[in-house]
Amino acid sequence: MGYPLCLRLKVGHSRVVVGAYICSMTVTSSASTDPATFGPIPLDLIIAAPKVLLHDHLDGGLRPQTVLDLAAESGYADLPASDADALGRWFSEAAYSGSLERYLETFKHTVGVTQSVSALARVARECAEDLAADGVVYAEVRFAPELHVEKGLHEREIIEAVLSGFAQGVAAVAAGGRTIRIGVLLTAMRTAANARSIAELAIEYRDLGVVGFDIAGAEAGFPPTRHLDAFEYLRRENAHFTIHAGEAFGLPSIWEAIQWCGADRLGHGVRIMDDITVAPDGNVTLGKLAAYVRDRRIPLELCPTSNVQTGAASSIGEHPIGLLRTLGFRVTVNTDNRLMSGTSMSREMDVLSQAFGWGLKDMEWLTINAMKSAFLGFDERLEIINTQIKPGYAQLREDLENRHLG
Repeated sequence: MGYPLCLRLKVGHSRVVVGAYICSMTVTSSASTDPATFGPIPLDLIIAAPKVLLHDHLDGGLRPQTVLDLAAESGYADLPASDADALGRWFSEAAYSGSLERYLETFKHTVGVTQSVSALARVARECAEDLAADGVVYAEVRFAPELHVEKGLHEREIIEAVLSGFAQGVAAVAAGGRTIRIGVLLTAMRTAANARSIAELAIEYRDLGVVGFDIAGAEAGFPPTRHLDAFEYLRRENAHFTIHAGEAFGLPSIWEAIQWCGADRLGHGVRIMDDITVAPDGNVTLGKLAAYVRDRRIPLELCPTSNVQTGAASSIGEHPIGLLRTLGFRVTVNTDNRLMSGTSMSREMDVLSQAFGWGLKDMEWLTINAMKSAFLGFDERLEIINTQIKPGYAQLREDLENRHLG
């Protein structure tokens, strides 16, 4: 088991104070003979490991060359670079702004080139192929239909184009001998007033590949309760939804998302740390909201690299995921926007393994956490865990053990 750097040096017995309760936590040293327990994990094993992704934006995951191709096809002339390498670097550098609002400005280019059925289908197909190549076996990919209507497309055309593209990508992956399953989350922009209509579309298409709903965009000034009617409608329809909350704005956003709107998961939720206090002696105190999130096993869709880019965390090594994992929160690891963050699921797992000394057992725990939290039926989740995730990690542990013995 890995620990955040601030706690890893405390070997022996420490207390964790939770509200009015004091519970014991034993922090052990890393002297173990099991190579799967401690990291860092060899990168080739990370890439080969089955992974589950819950928070990935379709318009944040385009290939740089695809952006160039689609710009040429559509006549979009505002790109900041003319070759794929330079464009990829520009997106990554522009995203390191320390501000969520400035980070979101990069999307004008990816949205600008995806205003046709063919462009949307291509991007979805390539998304499925890229995720499968990175070892992802299940992904939930989100996008906002309302962002792709600039050239006259209807929202249903947009949704069907994306679903068609994903189906093509999944088929291509299967033809290549791999498997991936993708569910779509329809997103409404919290700065607009279309959440109810997008929620209705999520219900209309939920047996055709849409598995849930989300709101995204700037948090400050646009609280989740602004779209309460959409969330109440979804709850009446027994539908799943997540809410971007606790990324750039603090506890009020998280509280509204959970207690007023009834979110199943928190998109990011990294600011739950505002309700957790770590004393100089290592004692940890959880406030009432943090304790509620942990007690109810509400999943946190953490996106480490993205959180550093937007200023929600100062560095990977200081990211709250280390402490949250140690405290037993339902944490998951995600990419957010693969293009803007220059990342992948393998890269996210790699930097976390390096920073926190996490091994294969930690990575498996995080992956199963994500699969448990997916917007799939219980039987389907269990099947993926038992037929792909657990056997995959068992084989990797055997491979790692053989390397150590060799």
